[in-house]
Amino acid sequence: MSSSTPRVRTRFAPSPTGFIHLGNIRSALYPWAYARHHGGDFILRIEDTDTLRSSEEAVQVILQAMDWLGLDYDEGPYYQMQRMPRYREVLEQLRQAGWVYPCYMSTAELDALRERQLAARQKPRYDGTWRPEPGKVLPPVPEGVQPVWRFKTPTTGVVAWHDFVKGRVEIRNDELDDLVVARADGTPTYNFCVVVDDMDMGITDVIRGDDHVNNTPRQLHIFQALGAKPPRYAHLPTVLNEQGEKLSKRNGAKSVLQYRDEGFLPDAVVNYLARLGWSHGDAELFSREQFIQWFDLDHLGSSPAQFDEAKLRWVNAHYIKHTPPQQLAEQVRPLLARQGIDAQTPDLAQVCALLCDRAQTLVELAEHTLLFYRPMQADAALLAQHLTAPGRAAVEDLQARLAALPQWTRDDIHAAFKAVLKHHGLKMPQLAMPVRLMVTGREHTPAVDAVLALIGRDATLQRLQAGLQ
Repeated sequence: MSSSTPRVRTRFAPSPTGFIHLGNIRSALYPWAYARHHGGDFILRIEDTDTLRSSEEAVQVILQAMDWLGLDYDEGPYYQMQRMPRYREVLEQLRQAGWVYPCYMSTAELDALRERQLAARQKPRYDGTWRPEPGKVLPPVPEGVQPVWRFKTPTTGVVAWHDFVKGRVEIRNDELDDLVVARADGTPTYNFCVVVDDMDMGITDVIRGDDHVNNTPRQLHIFQALGAKPPRYAHLPTVLNEQGEKLSKRNGAKSVLQYRDEGFLPDAVVNYLARLGWSHGDAELFSREQFIQWFDLDHLGSSPAQFDEAKLRWVNAHYIKHTPPQQLAEQVRPLLARQGIDAQTPDLAQVCALLCDRAQTLVELAEHTLLFYRPMQADAALLAQHLTAPGRAAVEDLQARLAALPQWTRDDIHAAFKAVLKHHGLKMPQLAMPVRLMVTGREHTPAVDAVLALIGRDATLQRLQAGLQ
C-alpha cells in the first residue's frame, strides 16, 4: 500500500443468536486474511441488539471457535448493546439535520397497507404517510403512541457501489422505502447500528455474506447523511450443503466446535474454508502463511460454494500426516485420557508417527492407538479361521524366538519372522495374520514387525500366549 492509502481495517460482526457453523466462520476468515495480508487490523464486533434471541452461550461459542481456528483479532470484542449511548447521540444528529422523522403508523395499519399493496400486486413498502414534505399536511398525532423513527430515503436517482464479487451494483432509490432506524422504545435498529460502528471503527473493507446485499443501499444512504466515507464491499456467495441447500442449522450444518471435538485440525479447516469461495490458481493444499500471502479480493468466487465433508476429511488427513508426531501426541493424549488411558509406554509420539497416515481425524487416530495401550480381544471366529494347525505351530515357534531375541528392534523381529516362515514353509500372511489378531485384535494394522516393536516384548509375548490358549 502507498503511504496515502488508509490502513486496512476489516471486521467480523456475528449475531450471537445460535451456534456458529462453517458458513458463518468463512465470513470471519476472509476479512481476517485480508487484514493480515495488508498488515492491517481485524476487529471483532458482537451484534447483540436482538436481545430476545442473543445469548451469552452463543457469544462464548463464537469466541471459542475463533480461538480454535487461530483467527486472532486486534480489537474487540465490541458489543453493540454497550454502545447504545453512542447510537442515540448519532440518531440525534440525524434528527437535527432533518434526516429522520417520527412515524406513528401502528402495526395494524402497516399490516393493512401491506395487504392492500399485495392485492394490487405492488411491492409491499411503507407509503410515507408520516414523511414530512414541503406543503404536506401530516395526520393528527395519536395520543399515547410512541413513534418509530424513519430515515428519509432519497426518492430520486440511484444508489450504487462497486462490489469486489458482484461488480457494479445499482439500485433505484424509488425502489426503497423509509427505513426504521429506531424502534418505539428508542432502541436503534440493525442497519443504523452497523453504519455507526463501521464509521467509528474506521472500517475500510466489509467482506460478508451476500444475504447482506439488500442492506448495503440502506447503509450507504446513512453514511452519506452522516458525511462519512463508506467502506468497500465484497459480498460472498452462499455456502451450500451437500444437497445443494443453503448451509444452515436447519439444513444440517454442524457447529464449528463440533469439528474440533471430532478431531479436525484448525489449519486443515482454515485451508478447506479458504477454498470455499476463493482460489489461488490450482492450489488445493497450502499453509496458513501462504494463504495470508496470497489472499486478495480479486479471486473471490461469484458462484455458491458447496460444502463437501469428504473433501474436508481428505484435507484433514493430509494435515495429520504432515504434523510432527510430538504435536499429534499432545493432541491425542487428552482423547485417550478421557478413556482412562495414560499413554506413557510405548511413546505416544512414536505410535502417532506409525499410524498418522491411517487416520482422517484425531479421534480416529486416538482409536487406532488403543491397541498399544490395552489388550484388544480378537473376534474368536476370525482368529480360528486364520490360526490353522500349521499356523499355530509357527506362532509357537515365533513366540520362542521373540523371547530369545537379544535386542527388541524392528529389524530383529523381522528376522525372526523370516526364520519362522522359512522353517515352516509358510507365506507371510499365514503367520502375520494370526499374530496380528492375537496382539492387536485387528485385521488391519501397519507392518506387523513395526507394531510389535512398539508394543514391546513383554506385552507381545503375553498377548501371544493368551491367543494360543
